[in-house]
Amino acid sequence: MNQHQQATEFLCAMDADWANLIQTVGACQFAPKIERNPYEALVRAVAYQQLHTKAGDAIIGKFIHHFGQFPTPEQLNAAPFDDLRACGFSGSKIETIQGIAGGVMTGLVPSMEAVQQMSNAELIARLVSIKGIGQWTVEMMLMFTLMRMDILPITDFGVVEGYKRLKKLEAAPKPKQMAELGIAWSPHRTVASWYLWRVPK
Repeated sequence: MNQHQQATEFLCAMDADWANLIQTVGACQFAPKIERNPYEALVRAVAYQQLHTKAGDAIIGKFIHHFGQFPTPEQLNAAPFDDLRACGFSGSKIETIQGIAGGVMTGLVPSMEAVQQMSNAELIARLVSIKGIGQWTVEMMLMFTLMRMDILPITDFGVVEGYKRLKKLEAAPKPKQMAELGIAWSPHRTVASWYLWRVPK
């Protein structure tokens, strides 16, 4: 039995709501992009901050087209503001992605090899020191690049709203409440998040 199947069985046993959700959505198709390094994962996550997926996809598409590939940290750091603005990045996001590029060059953003030796808490504490990088952005990297299987992004709109719909609540849980609720889903909080993103509207 693989990790996804173990997580699915664990969540199904939580209660009828979880069991019905998993039956409706089907097998977990969580697919991390493990070929990406932390630098690329963070830049991509910034592109999607506070945007719908299609808008983020459009920005990344223009970004890669502009450079002819995903740019190196050196290329991104040296790119003119107006070029990045034309890709769809806001001024504050440009400052952030160039901060990420600079962080790679100074060693603040670790390599894929170094990152494997670091805990979730260590990575979050280190990377949120970059202006514009919050915990959510690092959590997306932990989930989708590093395949850490016990991440619950408690401030993620889709996760919180999904839980509200799952439990037919009047109001969505606050982050602290979400964190407390998620303790029961450990060590499978990444798969739980994947399902919460897919709770039917």
